[in-house]
Amino acid sequence: MLQYFRNITARREDEEGASAVEYGLLVALIAAVIVLVVLALGGILQEAFTDTCTAISGASNISSTCTTP
Repeated sequence: MLQYFRNITARREDEEGASAVEYGLLVALIAAVIVLVVLALGGILQEAFTDTCTAISGASNISSTCTTP
């Protein structure tokens, strides 16, 4: 009976380790997707913000500089 409980606890420990690895892979996948989306949409977003900044600067009397990195 004691051996049965040892086997159950050993399996449970193995599953926890597998869960940690799976969570690590999910985090890496999510990070990769975020990087790809930023790279793909970066130019479009930069242009949109520059256009918005230019429109706000042109509509107001306040002197503002719209800079791009």
